[in-house]
Amino acid sequence: MNNRPSQTLPMLIWQSIMQTMVLAVLAGLLLSFVYGFVQHYKETRQHIQQLATLLSISASTANSNDVVNEQVRFLLQGELGVKSILFYTTSQPIVDDNQLRNDWKNALFANTVSFNYPVVGDHTIKVASSIDIDNTNTNQTSISERPAISLPHNTLVSNASDESTTDSALIGHINITLDVATLRANWIKNNLLLWLMTTALAIIWALFILRKLNWPSKDITALTEVCDIVIKNPELEQLPMIHQRFGFQELVQIKQAFITLFNRLQVAKKDYQALAVFEQQLHHKDLSLDVQLHNFQSMITHELKTSLNAIVGGLQLLDDEHLSHEQKDAVDIIRSGSDKLVLTLDQIIQLNQIQKGQISLQSREFNPLQLIADLLADFEPAAKQKGLELISHIHHIDYTLEGDVEKIQQILAILVNNAIKFTPIGQVAITSQLTHFDNSNRWQINVKDSGIGIDSNFIEDIFNPFFQVDSSQTRQYEGSGIGLPVVKQLAQLMSASIEVDSALGVGTDFTLTIPMSKRQSLQPHLLSGLTVVYYYYHEKGSLADELERLGASVICYHHEQLVIDEMMTKKVDMLMFAEDVFPRTAESLARRVRASETDYRALLVFWYPQQQARYLDSFEFGLKAAGIDYCEIATYKDKALSDLLKSWLA
Repeated sequence: MNNRPSQTLPMLIWQSIMQTMVLAVLAGLLLSFVYGFVQHYKETRQHIQQLATLLSISASTANSNDVVNEQVRFLLQGELGVKSILFYTTSQPIVDDNQLRNDWKNALFANTVSFNYPVVGDHTIKVASSIDIDNTNTNQTSISERPAISLPHNTLVSNASDESTTDSALIGHINITLDVATLRANWIKNNLLLWLMTTALAIIWALFILRKLNWPSKDITALTEVCDIVIKNPELEQLPMIHQRFGFQELVQIKQAFITLFNRLQVAKKDYQALAVFEQQLHHKDLSLDVQLHNFQSMITHELKTSLNAIVGGLQLLDDEHLSHEQKDAVDIIRSGSDKLVLTLDQIIQLNQIQKGQISLQSREFNPLQLIADLLADFEPAAKQKGLELISHIHHIDYTLEGDVEKIQQILAILVNNAIKFTPIGQVAITSQLTHFDNSNRWQINVKDSGIGIDSNFIEDIFNPFFQVDSSQTRQYEGSGIGLPVVKQLAQLMSASIEVDSALGVGTDFTLTIPMSKRQSLQPHLLSGLTVVYYYYHEKGSLADELERLGASVICYHHEQLVIDEMMTKKVDMLMFAEDVFPRTAESLARRVRASETDYRALLVFWYPQQQARYLDSFEFGLKAAGIDYCEIATYKDKALSDLLKSWLA
């Protein structure tokens, strides 16, 4: 993992320029020294060569000792780089090309360098001895002289002997030694000021370039400061002024893009706030619609159902009266219509209760063969009246199952009733199959008719409430479109599946598959000895029955004051609010309960329906602040309810 600190762009530019400047100065100094001194060395060597030529000419002349000595003394005093000048006689030529080929090596690394130049005469020379003149100091001249040179004509050159030579013969060599170290030191001393001036100019030029490169760094720093302000102030609504002094095109584009993005963010923020306000309004409208829906359901349950019950009761009273045939026909018509209306209203109420989670399963043992037999007996008269054949196919032996027999009977009754209703001629067949597994059973019931059928395009829609496939065809068949949605909801409640296979003019085949456990753990003593007060607004529902089945002592109240009185007179372990209680009502009652508690603290539970789960955040905080311990979705499944109660009681 890279933990290196972040680096700013201006710092990167400064470091890069400083590194480049230092490298350039060092490289310039080194190259200028090497090249300059090598050239100086070459010029010095060429100058020495010219001086050696003059000495050779002087030395080749007869009786030239004094002249040569004077010339050598003059050279040693005037030429600071010459360390020594040596004359020696030899008859053999000396080849010394290496000194000419390695000028740069000699100039840079050698301390001294010697050069040999031949001395040639066109007459006989008498060599008596040799002269060794040595300059051991740059500023002092010492001449070491052996016996004087005798240069008679027509004398041969020999080494340390008297010999004669002919014209144009090699007399000897002049050896000149250069003090390269001294030459180097003097050259550096003489050029040091120039180097310093060149270095200063290079540094000044680099600083000027650095200053120019620092211009965009300042603009970048200004952008960075504004970015820091925006990051540290999330609620910033106005972008600070961005100062751009030099107007570089790329930085101007970055600035414009930054301003554009910030403005877009502000617009998006305003849109989000408007959307949040709109969502809050929708939330309040949804709550209002929930209230209206609840009031509508209450109106249906109380007003319509009460009125229908009065009509049915009045019709029952007329059974004991002596009526004429016309009056009896009228009463039968009214009774038939009221029965259908009561059935439709009951199905609407039941469908709504299922959707709100107010319907629970009541499992008990039953005989599937007996259930089918009762079903055939109930619908046999209606089938005979239409001339239909009602038959059954049983593919299993007599067996005892465990499940909610009432809801299974209701599902099968709706399916058989629809099959008879939409079959003008033919038969309706009920087929029963039972499959056994290790820990469960699967009961499959098939209701098949030879009726008008359903178009495949409408198979998925028939389970929607109040849906009619085609009013022009089905209007002759009575119905409100509530039966199949009830079947679908009840099947899902039992974890069962319903499948449809149909074709127009051929018939329809409904297959209901119900999984059933061989043994259910109902835990009848889970809440034994527990006292529960159950407060409901309109309908008690089935949760109170579930609690009693689990062994609790359940006291149901419809008024708040009765709940307060009950909890003040006796010890109550739990107070449960039914799912039809509004959150604000539960909050008010919870505050009253907590205020009245003295010796013990009851467990308060608020149940809410599934469709209000998305609004949980809007009322959960207020409920818990009022003293309610748990807010849970209403559930009536035995296992889920028992596990939930176990966790609370633990």
